[in-house]
Amino acid sequence: QYTAAAFVDVCRRHGIQLSRGRVGSSYDNALAESFFQGLKREWLHGRSWTSKSQARLDLFEWLSYFNRRRRHSALGYLTPVEFEQRLIASSTLSVAA
Repeated sequence: QYTAAAFVDVCRRHGIQLSRGRVGSSYDNALAESFFQGLKREWLHGRSWTSKSQARLDLFEWLSYFNRRRRHSALGYLTPVEFEQRLIASSTLSVAA
């Protein structure tokens, strides 16, 4: 489904570069698949909305939680925001030194 011509056309129009690894290798997509699996399980399952704007607001609230409060084992049990802030701080310190 992700190599369908319509999908490829939409990605190109929006400047999205498609990722293609070896056949049978999911390493390049593992992070995205994990994110969307959590999105479906934690946010989407069993919900319905009366408008597109309501769904967008609800998704924004979940993403805020995901980035600012939900700790991730792959990030040493830091939130994505904490991890990024530490990464930036360590990069800035190494440049200054």
